[in-house]
Amino acid sequence: MSRISRFFKGGGPAASKGRGGPSPQEALARLRETEEMLSKKQEYLETRIERELAVARQHGTKNKRAALQALKRKKRYEKQLSQIDGTLSTIEFQREALENSHTNTEVLKNMGYAAQAMKKVHENMDLNKIDDLMQDITEQQDVAQEISEAISSRAGFSDDFDEDELMAELEELEQEEMNKRMRDVRLPSVPSTSLPSRPGKLLACHS
Repeated sequence: MSRISRFFKGGGPAASKGRGGPSPQEALARLRETEEMLSKKQEYLETRIERELAVARQHGTKNKRAALQALKRKKRYEKQLSQIDGTLSTIEFQREALENSHTNTEVLKNMGYAAQAMKKVHENMDLNKIDDLMQDITEQQDVAQEISEAISSRAGFSDDFDEDELMAELEELEQEEMNKRMRDVRLPSVPSTSLPSRPGKLLACHS
């Protein structure tokens, strides 16, 4: 059995101590509290380092003893600060690993629930009945298609008409339309004034 299997089944050293250990949420909360505490410690040490540097500059060569003591204290603070940096990196790594483990556990748990639900649904399914049902559905669809085609096709309607009669009717309609247009045409009106006589007649009278 792999380590992952033992972990998710509750195996390993922690399981031998019983189930009284902290939950992942509690452990994460503790780690965050520790990170916050160490961060405050970092800020304190950085402030002390700056203060000791200021003391060393103030005394300088005038008071070497005091200046050297300040530099020694600065070195100790820097060493503590370096240790805290390493501790914070370790805690951050542990916190991220725990968060990932907790996430993976929840994901696997939910996937297990889904698998059980699918199994329960499939227990009531018979593949033979499903095949029969699909065949029935296909047959009914074919019947419905045939009914639709039968309804949409023209039945009992004959297109046998005498083309000569149809042409005669069409010519009659065209003639009626032409007569109607002729009636609507307006001829120009006859002028009311008399027209002048022809020039030849006028010359004959004068002679």
